[in-house]
Amino acid sequence: MPYLLLGVGFFLFIFSILMLVNPSLNQFDWVITEWLSQHRSLPLNRIFITLSTIGGMPFVLFLTTVWCFHQAWYKKYANVIFISLGLIGSIATVWLLKYVISRPRPPEMYHLVNSYGAAFPSAHSVYAASLGCLAIYLSLRHSKQHIIVIVAFMWLLIMGISRVYLGVHFFSDVLAGWSISFIWITLLYLLYAKLSRAKTN
Repeated sequence: MPYLLLGVGFFLFIFSILMLVNPSLNQFDWVITEWLSQHRSLPLNRIFITLSTIGGMPFVLFLTTVWCFHQAWYKKYANVIFISLGLIGSIATVWLLKYVISRPRPPEMYHLVNSYGAAFPSAHSVYAASLGCLAIYLSLRHSKQHIIVIVAFMWLLIMGISRVYLGVHFFSDVLAGWSISFIWITLLYLLYAKLSRAKTN
């Protein structure tokens, strides 16, 4: 699982960069944005606008804090460090890349929600994928691992799609967001697992 996610992460990151700089692939971004804007409905608008609020940094930080307190309650302090570093590293990486790349968002006529900062990568996609990856890795020896994996991937997929549907991101922004989380959380997990094995030995 870790090396598969790591490979997928690097592939998605390279592909998202190609979509960003290659005019032909960049056109694909505009086609998807235009197509989704033409297939909106009031129920979907409400669902995705709600997701935009839930997937933002305030709620994600709240959820992560509760999760860390839960792990600390059961004295799983290594998990608390893993979760905290995973989220903090993801947040720092996505906002640094936003500042460096400074890609404009789609035109405001597509926007259904307010947005802040540059487009590339999508912060909501990073947050969703980071939480998903953290949940997956902490559930690797859990009896309900398969359910957690399915729910985690459904969450990050829906959140990513919602950002394009709401008109505040291009598809390549979402791919880049997912890739950052896959790479960072996986590398952190591999280090975490290595240190855990060294401690037991």
